[in-house]
Amino acid sequence: MENQDFPSLAQIKTIPAQDAIPLLNRYLLLHPKDEEAYILRGMKYWSCNKRKEAIMDYISAININPDSKAKMALQYAYSILDYYNKDLLNP
Repeated sequence: MENQDFPSLAQIKTIPAQDAIPLLNRYLLLHPKDEEAYILRGMKYWSCNKRKEAIMDYISAININPDSKAKMALQYAYSILDYYNKDLLNP
């Protein structure tokens, strides 16, 4: 059941993260198996420095589709976090 006033994922991609996340939360309540929505919300969370939430969304997308492109996003996230952690340990 789509709402005519509710933006599509393509439209939500263009919205700033702080405004897009609540829309994606509502969207995912209606479409809990939409892997692309989890990936998009993960990207929006990442841009807001909410790393844990982003990683959880990438994992949710992978659970829906093991061949999801979220696998690459998750690998990048872990590699970035590993890089930052090494810098913190070796100032």
